Amino acid sequence: MAQDKAKVTIYDVAARAGVAISTVSRVLNDSSDVSDQTRERVWEAIEELKFRPDRVARTLAQKRTRSIAIAIPTFTTPFHNELLKGVRSKLHNRESDLLLFDLGSVQPEETLLNFLKRGTVDGLLLAGVPVDKRLTVELKAFQAPVVLVGNHHTDFDCFYWDNDTGAKNAVDHLIERGHRNIGLIRAYTDGYLQTKRIEGYKDALEEAHLPIHEHHIQSGETEKHAGFSEEHGYEAMKKLLAAAPEVTAVFASSDVQAIGAWKAIRDAGKRVPQDIALVGYDDIKTSEYLGLSSVDQDMEGVGKMAIEQLLKRIEQGNLEDPVAQLIVPKLCVRESSALKRDSSN
Repeated sequence: MAQDKAKVTIYDVAARAGVAISTVSRVLNDSSDVSDQTRERVWEAIEELKFRPDRVARTLAQKRTRSIAIAIPTFTTPFHNELLKGVRSKLHNRESDLLLFDLGSVQPEETLLNFLKRGTVDGLLLAGVPVDKRLTVELKAFQAPVVLVGNHHTDFDCFYWDNDTGAKNAVDHLIERGHRNIGLIRAYTDGYLQTKRIEGYKDALEEAHLPIHEHHIQSGETEKHAGFSEEHGYEAMKKLLAAAPEVTAVFASSDVQAIGAWKAIRDAGKRVPQDIALVGYDDIKTSEYLGLSSVDQDMEGVGKMAIEQLLKRIEQGNLEDPVAQLIVPKLCVRESSALKRDSSN
């Protein structure tokens, strides 16, 4: 009969591997005092039984400081920094260790899977990583609370954004300002977030009975941060200026791309917003000081809500069904797109 994953203990692993409990403990703690053959046998038992150390129970029993991990593709971008601000503010004066786990922009799912097998935290906040069937199985076997940010999932608490509506509002604003040839700067990747923002861009044009020109949609070559960078925006804007000189407004799928695009516009001898209006996405703090119009996702507020929910799960357990909260972004109009244009031009 198959072993019930919810009841698997370190004793079961030891029995399956034919070793002492202390040996399993040493393997889990990555001790060097275990032979390679024994280590391999223990890990095979762990995988067969889908065992994940229950750190929550040990925390309650020992009254230790909790360890909370935040796993994100990168924590060096302004976008994720805003999320971390909210998390940090809620953990202030709480007896919790905050672990930042940089998954990297290349195969973050594989990096995360390796992390989950170690079962070394009392709670996990996972942001910006799609959760497929394989990852769902591992997260459910993790035996510690998990809260998702940026993805909707029926099995976990999650806080996610209405990205297509946010993008559509940005383009609707440019159309209302009189623009008819509107470009889009996108990342080179085709993740869920990017796809929804492209859908919002196209929906706005279709609703206004404006044609969708593929040469109005450009990306850069720089792969850093999956294309969500100033360099990528600069490269994409240069390509857009060359391919579509008729464009009078640009929607960038992130603020950092918009900042790079602004430099490319300036380097081409053009002005924002007189020659080309510009709207970004994320509303990072720098955008307010630059006068860049942007779609505000309330990243700091979402960080606060997500970590509050994670702490609640750690302290109270799964007494309620998973919470799913949709965050509707709002457009912040500033100087970069405020100028009204004669739509006959």
